[in-house]
Amino acid sequence: MAYWLFKSEPNTWSWDDQVAAGAGGTEWDGVRNYMARNQMREMKRGDRGFFYHSVNAKEIVGIVKVIETVHPDSTDGTGTWECVDIAAIEPLKRPVTLAEVKAHPDLAEMALVKNMRLSVQPVTEAEWKTVLALSKS
Repeated sequence: MAYWLFKSEPNTWSWDDQVAAGAGGTEWDGVRNYMARNQMREMKRGDRGFFYHSVNAKEIVGIVKVIETVHPDSTDGTGTWECVDIAAIEPLKRPVTLAEVKAHPDLAEMALVKNMRLSVQPVTEAEWKTVLALSKS
């Protein structure tokens, strides 16, 4: 299993919206960055991801799973862009802020710190475990 991070502006698509989508989940559509698209091409069913609220909140708030592998993005008429489908699994015990991530030495190389603009990012297993531990503290 691989781990990922999905970033969304909460006023566009929030954790609550993702939860409301239910077990059927939703397309992670609208991604218009080649690197992020290529990350989605690597995803497999069952992979886990953090759901991150960007802009004002700047915090990891929940866990999602990939329920459908890469396919054409229904919001793209050009056929250039692809997406995966994700579904909410559970909220974190408490949100983990970007400030906490940046302050933790074991997360210094995390893509969220190094390449903050990327909307879909890989997360290592060690980073995954560290963030989960932070959410329980």
